[in-house]
Amino acid sequence: QLQLVESGGGLVQPGGSLRLSCAASGVTLNYYTIGWFGQAPGKEREGVSCISRSDNGGSLIFVDSVKGRFTISRDNAKNTVYLQMNSLKPEDTAVYYCAARRNFYCSGAVGLYDIWGQGTQVTVSS
Repeated sequence: QLQLVESGGGLVQPGGSLRLSCAASGVTLNYYTIGWFGQAPGKEREGVSCISRSDNGGSLIFVDSVKGRFTISRDNAKNTVYLQMNSLKPEDTAVYYCAARRNFYCSGAVGLYDIWGQGTQVTVSS
């Protein structure tokens, strides 16, 4: 059974960088589309970025404010998906979750993902 564990969050100053990791165990991630979601305090969880199954290979950014700053990638050898976050802003503060779905295509819809990690806190503050 697939399990996901996020790591890499923390407190960072504005303009700083973090790399979030979503490590999988139990099943190879090659066959899953993986999404990163953010949930800011008092707000609903929303899709940030997604990378398709390895047989598709596409990726998407769903939030305009992070385009050019966030990059999603996967390392199949390490069974891990990453979210590189650069030029961080206070409004990026949220709990970030990774999630998996078997479907071929990316989606930013929370309800279309079957398996979730526990989340990692990202706080951007001076």
